[in-house]
Amino acid sequence: MTQHTIRIGVDVGGTFTDFALSTPAGIKILKLPTTSKAPEEAILDGITRLLADNNIAPQSVGGIVHGTTLATNAIISRSGARTALVTTAGFRDVLAMADEGRFDQYDVNIVKPEPLIPRWWRYGVTERISADGTVLIDLDDQALQTAAENMQAEGIESVAICFLHAHVNADHEERARDRLSKLLPSATLSISSEVSPEIGEYQRFSTTSANAYVQPVMADYLDRFEQGLAALGMTAPIFMFVSNGGLCHLETAVRFPIRLVESGPAGGAIFAANISTDMGEEEILAFDMGGTTAKICLIENGVPRRSASFEMAREHMHRQGSGLPARIPVIDLVEIGAGGGSIANVDTLKRLQVGPESAGAMPGPASYGRGGKAATVTDANLLLGRLAPEDFDGSGITISTPSAQAAVQSAVGDPLGMAQTPAAAAICEVVEEQMAGAAREHGREKGVDLRQRAMVAFGGGGALHAAGIADKLGIDRIIIPEAAGIGSAIGFLVAQAAFEISRSVNMLLRNFDAAHFNGEFDKITAEARAAVAAAAPGLPMTELRTLFMRYHGQGHNLQVEIPNRNLDYGEGEMLAAAFRAKYIDVYKRPLDGIDVECVGLNLRVSSVGDSLPNKTVLDESGRTVADQAPLFDLQSGEHVPAAMIFRDGLDIGQPFVGPGLIKDYGTTIHVPRGFTATRHSTGNVVLTRIAAGQGN
Repeated sequence: MTQHTIRIGVDVGGTFTDFALSTPAGIKILKLPTTSKAPEEAILDGITRLLADNNIAPQSVGGIVHGTTLATNAIISRSGARTALVTTAGFRDVLAMADEGRFDQYDVNIVKPEPLIPRWWRYGVTERISADGTVLIDLDDQALQTAAENMQAEGIESVAICFLHAHVNADHEERARDRLSKLLPSATLSISSEVSPEIGEYQRFSTTSANAYVQPVMADYLDRFEQGLAALGMTAPIFMFVSNGGLCHLETAVRFPIRLVESGPAGGAIFAANISTDMGEEEILAFDMGGTTAKICLIENGVPRRSASFEMAREHMHRQGSGLPARIPVIDLVEIGAGGGSIANVDTLKRLQVGPESAGAMPGPASYGRGGKAATVTDANLLLGRLAPEDFDGSGITISTPSAQAAVQSAVGDPLGMAQTPAAAAICEVVEEQMAGAAREHGREKGVDLRQRAMVAFGGGGALHAAGIADKLGIDRIIIPEAAGIGSAIGFLVAQAAFEISRSVNMLLRNFDAAHFNGEFDKITAEARAAVAAAAPGLPMTELRTLFMRYHGQGHNLQVEIPNRNLDYGEGEMLAAAFRAKYIDVYKRPLDGIDVECVGLNLRVSSVGDSLPNKTVLDESGRTVADQAPLFDLQSGEHVPAAMIFRDGLDIGQPFVGPGLIKDYGTTIHVPRGFTATRHSTGNVVLTRIAAGQGN
């Protein structure tokens, strides 16, 4: 094996850590429980096992691609570093005041999320730069030193530096960073002009604060990870998977950890997009259900929808506007607390609740036998016959069915006066409705009719619940890929190195200044190409240029793709025409007689080349399954004998009619009554709804 044909993708989730080893012969896979307190321990253990089992020397590995939920979890659980904000005097409450947006305009008791940085750690210093970049008041070094003394006394570990209009003139932020690096040598420093150099005080402050909040946590973790790999004798470069669906070098990830907040889910979206291309599907709904969360993404023509911003830690029914904004390029998806480890309970009003709290990997679901007592979705699936103890062979988990029975009966059955099996069915129904509801809301926000799409389902729990969710959404076709249980890890290996930068530019297109416009693109092109070259040395690159435009006076903008070249002075009208076409596409009619303005530009640079030449999944488990198993049938309300087969035993084109189970490594495909499954020539399993009157 040559060095550059062997790569490893590692996805650390809240419950499981997934591995994909790419070799010239194909892909080897592994799934292990996450070691939550020290995630690198499970990673190093898994890599050691993969190399030993496949007789691969550590020095033969050409690259490691890693995605993690550590940054996201730190923000959601408020477990980041002791972080301070240094800002323009009089503006330390920007984080608390937020903006005028209300996610529910009729709720007078609306509560927005608390800032990551409390008021007593937000420091105002004298300085002022105008909106055009003119220095009105010079930076007061003495005020900065006084703030540093207070921060040192408070044990501050990280500092976000956010001055007014720093996206236009970064001089004061850079001077403050240089000064504080000497006054607070042990603290990490983030400046908004590097993290999020765009117009909009609240979004810029929020993004930079979040970057600072997770930076020490991520830097410490990545350092332990890098040292652990070196101890194994590995010399391969380490790449991190970022939220926009690309790769970056480890150094970039340490500087901008905010770009990792959705790295795992983004890997799943890239995996699903690759599947949609292989299957010739133009429009799909990607559904990824893991042990802790479920993720939903819309994909068109093999490309996931992207966004220039993201909301972290939504608090109110996953509603848009109820989270903390991050102005970073991301794959546009929605994530909810619904996974195999989601805990079920009954509240005082006798309502069954499932999630968002998760049992995680430790202690895990009650059936794991690790001391967990809470009833979870995994326990419910075990009692319904969808899962079997042997499904967890090789993961290091020994399943206890009696523990699952006791937990479900105690948490749900007894409070609702139900037997354990109906209680388990109720848990699955509730969690499926929650996931379907999140998909409906996402489709409504984007103006998409989900009934016209096929679903690509993956993740450890995706294939178990895909048919139930599709039934609620009116979707008739479901694609379950090979190695669906570790889709994100494979997505990491499929992805190209990519880096995306946005800048604010305020310009009426009737006064189009080509020299200024081209100059701004030249600046960010050099930075983006350098970042991609570090992650993918020697590979060719491609660029995608877009503008953020709006009618003059509007508060929101549209992102419009433009030609990938420098523009001439007379091309302002061409840009305005492109905006009007996009505006009509979104809002159905233009606004006549109003100037169009450009408020920002965006550049995405990515490497070019096939990063995963052999996608064949190699399963050497040698596992066999019985021909039948008792499976709970929702329509009859009882367990029925159901056909069961291993994926490799299902011939291409052979119909498999539900109710039944198709077993696979890392997941189980539940084919309920009313659906039939066939194996596609690509190896993917396709579930199709049976029309009324045509079958069972």
